[in-house]
Amino acid sequence: MPEEQTASIPPEPLLQVIVNLARFHREHEQFYAQAPLRQAGELQARSRALKSLADRWSVTDVGESAGNAFAGAEDLNAPGLVAESGILFMEGADEPVELQRLKRDVREIAEDSEQTGIWLAHAMEQAWEAVGLLAAYPVLADLLGERHRIVANDWQSAGLLALVAHLLRRSVELLDRVKFSPAALRADLGSQRNAPAYLFSASELLDRAADLLAESATLVRDNERRWRVFGARVRRLRSD
Repeated sequence: MPEEQTASIPPEPLLQVIVNLARFHREHEQFYAQAPLRQAGELQARSRALKSLADRWSVTDVGESAGNAFAGAEDLNAPGLVAESGILFMEGADEPVELQRLKRDVREIAEDSEQTGIWLAHAMEQAWEAVGLLAAYPVLADLLGERHRIVANDWQSAGLLALVAHLLRRSVELLDRVKFSPAALRADLGSQRNAPAYLFSASELLDRAADLLAESATLVRDNERRWRVFGARVRRLRSD
């Protein structure tokens, strides 16, 4: 091979690193092209539950306690929601444990999103510099756009995950403004009816967070073909 052509090809140690990244980062992204979609589905289910309660509480006539601590609160439970979500308001109970669990799960998704976003943003800062070094090798020049696009997609995904964390935490803060005991709810629904407004707003933040998680997954999935093309080129260079 002519000397000038050899000089245009990355040295073997660098090719080994590139092949490793193309393999394992591609596999890592295959996971993150799916996981956010599952989380988005979970958030949408929780959002629907909050909207069902808010719809019910917007029109219900406040009733009297049934007198039995284990009886379901007819005026507070949304039709069909108990079977779907497990959220059950009982006369003698305070906040349903299912609502406590809903808020806990939303906080966990917020924490996961924030941690992943921070890690990914830091990784992409380093990757951006590393990918720039490949410009020294003309044999890869036609694929530099593809490789930079991978980094850009992941970097944008990191920013979306950070915003998701903010939306989810604010949603829980709004829910924490509502006192979910039957007595407190009836007092509110018999006067200002603030609870439905807080639930509607919290659900809308969950919806937006779910949308951004889906968008994040779409960005990562867009990298699949780019990794495949880039990896195939590097493997071919190693075999020549």
